[in-house]
Amino acid sequence: MDRKPRREAFGNTEWNLIQHLRTPAQVQRWLTLMPYNWERQGGTMRSFREVVKRNEAHCLEASVAAAVILEQHGYPPLLLDVESWDLLDHVIFVFQRDGLWGSIARSRDTGLHGRKPMFRNLRQLIWSYFDPYIDRTGRIKGYGLTNLYDLGNYDWRFSVKNMHKIEDHLRAIPHRVLRSSDRRYEYWHERYLSFKKRYPDRSPVYYDNRNEWML
Repeated sequence: MDRKPRREAFGNTEWNLIQHLRTPAQVQRWLTLMPYNWERQGGTMRSFREVVKRNEAHCLEASVAAAVILEQHGYPPLLLDVESWDLLDHVIFVFQRDGLWGSIARSRDTGLHGRKPMFRNLRQLIWSYFDPYIDRTGRIKGYGLTNLYDLGNYDWRFSVKNMHKIEDHLRAIPHRVLRSSDRRYEYWHERYLSFKKRYPDRSPVYYDNRNEWML
């Protein structure tokens, strides 16, 4: 069953954008260049339509926007919730190419953007985020996969209202535990603190796996 909306459901600007952004790499580039949504007027959870209209997005909004665009090009709308011990989760859109997993993401930190499709499973993909996730308080402790079709008729594509049901859904889905060593965490935590002391306005990019990043 084909669940994706037809052409007439989209405005001209939306449809032209979808036709222009045909690959995960193109969608990632669009989101990377888009201003980050700092939610200065209060918390938001905007649909694809609202993201296009306002030209800004945080991680969950960017993931939903990627899902809507790539749904039209044959990709299932899969989101992965990256669970952190400080409760500041990260959400990414995930996809497969030739059996390998990749991702699309938007973040305040460059190291938490997308990944090229080069991971045999989701656990490997999540490990690629472990070191860059460590800031003053963050540490990945688990991850959970969902398909936005599981929300039934909920309008995650075009709603003009904040879609907090998606946030509630992501919190409720089962999460797999990601076990990690304190030694590894402490090394990257100290390195992050040292970097931020010297460069408070910069995002660290000193990680060894930059060849895996899709910017």
